[in-house]
Amino acid sequence: MISPEAFYTLLVEHEVDFFTGVPDSLLKDFCGYVQDHAAHHLIAANEGNAVGVASGYHLASGKIPLVYMQNSGQGNAINPLLSLTDSEVYSIPMLLIVGWRGEPGVSDEPQHVKQGKVTSAVFDAMGISYAVLPEDIKEAQACLDTAFLVIKEKQMPYAILVRNGTFDAYSNIANPSEHSLSREEALRFVVDAVGDAVVVSTTGKTSRELFELREERKESHARDFLTVGSMGHASSIALGIALELNKEVYCFDGDGAFLMHMGSVAVIGSQSCKNFKHVVFNNGVHDSVGGQPTAASDLSLASIAKDCGYAQVFTATDEKSLKAALGKLASCEGPALLEVGITPGARKDLGRPTTSPQENKKAFMEFLQK
Repeated sequence: MISPEAFYTLLVEHEVDFFTGVPDSLLKDFCGYVQDHAAHHLIAANEGNAVGVASGYHLASGKIPLVYMQNSGQGNAINPLLSLTDSEVYSIPMLLIVGWRGEPGVSDEPQHVKQGKVTSAVFDAMGISYAVLPEDIKEAQACLDTAFLVIKEKQMPYAILVRNGTFDAYSNIANPSEHSLSREEALRFVVDAVGDAVVVSTTGKTSRELFELREERKESHARDFLTVGSMGHASSIALGIALELNKEVYCFDGDGAFLMHMGSVAVIGSQSCKNFKHVVFNNGVHDSVGGQPTAASDLSLASIAKDCGYAQVFTATDEKSLKAALGKLASCEGPALLEVGITPGARKDLGRPTTSPQENKKAFMEFLQK
């Protein structure tokens, strides 16, 4: 395994001093070290944004920036990588550090399997050279030496794939919370309030906690669509359902997902969909991949939704205000949003859904058709 500090030192030796990207669980220890030690570090809303920011940095400085991402972020990054940084367009060099979820032969969650199979093929199709990061620091140094030679020669991106367990553990500086409720505690109150409404929950721990809550209460999972992967798109899925149904549809969202494709919030606001209800659990961090901060801790997501055309918005930061806001949310016409301030973190024994995505889809569609 490689020490995040040692790897960071190698990057600095190659004059890398600008880091941007979207955190990944496979890179959480490296990202945590960068967060605590890099003078120039920006956590982007999505991977395409990160490529754009890195491009601007190179244009201004002439230096080689670093962009980190999970391989699921390839999709968000493809457009700027091909139409901006490619050698046939602006020829902008950068180092891509990519967490390789769903690596063939390695057990992983269903949303990562396909992406893992095609990760290297996607880079091949884009003409981006890549290598797999060795777990030995001397071999990693040689890997980086090669990467920077190629980057400087071709003046375009180069990708390094990182396998699970490549980096040693690193505990980054914790972010203090001003809120009293955990997401799981808040979720219990929200589920009580929405009753038998249709629920679309965002990827990550929100869906995992919702599944376990239904199991604990011996309730059916049929009314819940558990979004796996597709970060930032749960609200769009919920909108598509709400436009077709006369039933209340709730989207359970997270602050990182809300920010990732925030343009969808304006689209939702423009539709005047009265049965659309949006609950955003805001802990100000990317909770599922290491707890790195998002920009949402300094924003009012409710105010953004209001400015984007939501008919009603509410906020809550504790049990009393949450219960009051949920009553108003249930009785109002949408589109409406409730922003719930919560503490970062989740319990360590949190499980994962035991049903497959296909099983979830089948049960969910049957529920909607009743």
